[in-house]
Amino acid sequence: MSRYTAVTPEDLQAMLAEIGVASLDELFAAQVPEGVRLGRELDLPAGLPEQDVFAHLRELAERNVSVEDETSFLGGGMYDHYVPALIDMLMERSEFLTPYTPYQPEISQGGLQVMFEYQTAICELTALPVSNASVYEGPSAVAAAGYLAKLANGKPRLVVSAGLHPHSRETLRTMAHGYGAEIVEVPLRDGVTDADAWANAIDDQTGAVFFQNPNFYGAVEDAEALAAAAKNSSAVVIGSYDAITLGVLKPPGECGVDVAVGEGQPLGNRLDYGGPSFGWFAATDAYLRRMPGRIAGETRDVDGRRGFVLTLQTREQHIRREKATSNICTAQALNALGGVVYLTWLGREGIVELGELLLQRTHYAREALTALDGVEPLHTQPVVREFAVRLDAPVKRVVERCAEQGVNPGLALGDDVLLVAITERRTRADIDRLAEVLGAAVAAERQTAGVLS
Repeated sequence: MSRYTAVTPEDLQAMLAEIGVASLDELFAAQVPEGVRLGRELDLPAGLPEQDVFAHLRELAERNVSVEDETSFLGGGMYDHYVPALIDMLMERSEFLTPYTPYQPEISQGGLQVMFEYQTAICELTALPVSNASVYEGPSAVAAAGYLAKLANGKPRLVVSAGLHPHSRETLRTMAHGYGAEIVEVPLRDGVTDADAWANAIDDQTGAVFFQNPNFYGAVEDAEALAAAAKNSSAVVIGSYDAITLGVLKPPGECGVDVAVGEGQPLGNRLDYGGPSFGWFAATDAYLRRMPGRIAGETRDVDGRRGFVLTLQTREQHIRREKATSNICTAQALNALGGVVYLTWLGREGIVELGELLLQRTHYAREALTALDGVEPLHTQPVVREFAVRLDAPVKRVVERCAEQGVNPGLALGDDVLLVAITERRTRADIDRLAEVLGAAVAAERQTAGVLS
């Protein structure tokens, strides 16, 4: 039997009368400002037969180009990693694919154990003692960490490195506006966070400091120095990390970072039209009870058998809204399952080997591209899997020319900067092809500019 019952016009009028309004229009007028109301009927086309809808959707799908159709060096937070078949096999099992949330732990042991094992993997990866059972994605994890700092110390200033992903900065700025925090952005110098400006920006009113490692332009930051600069203040040190690089970089927990967050897409999740993915979130014990979302725990039942429960449930659906620690209302448990399977598949040695492979191929690609006429490095800092170059040509036109040759050379930033990402799927031959196509595209654009001038 359905949980839902149709509301009759009489029922609707009775409900409106109960709250003291005569119509839905009057109800909305009191709550929704005039400036955001549409003021007309929705302009929706007439319905179509099923076969026509299928044909239309197929036509739309054929306009897309995937990483299977071109050689892609796109990055900037989402990456074309190989996803082993094992992940799909497990994620598509009905006990994982269909449940929503473990409201009844006694019949949700498998799902709860997945959360527990996932948290354990994130803790081992970050060298931090606690992890939640995931959040929506990377930028919302950054924003949730900012609110955690607000709850922890109430300070009104958030110091943010310009090397933090633009999406994360935008999300944090939007969230911070809601609770009245000021964002202070620290510029980059020579590709990394300006250490002097960073230290000068931190004062007794700073609630949190944010940096990304490697930063948005691929440069490896001195995480220990950035964290140390905040240790004489009450600020929460928050680092946003690329989890794949933690196979070769010193983990945040060993660098003085209080809260480590990141985008989980590279961990066993595909590039499916931008998502879905998941955000990971780990912290020191001091912030355990201020973390967003949920934490699964291990326990024993009355017969002494190992079992799993939701230990902390800080979302609005579980506790009073004023006590909720964030707007994270659920978890990306299915995508997080892909993450823990991927980390298990790689293993402790595998993630190190992957990181070393990316280091080698990224170094080769950086050398190959910056040897081209009209291409120079944006910075000379160490990089792991991503780097930025400056082109002596309009970057968007260069990208278009490369795309015509079946190569996506990377992410266009501004007028002349290209962000190039390397994954294990990009071979040396692929990198050589990128150098050939990019060099020709830059030369063609420079020649066109010379003719026009």
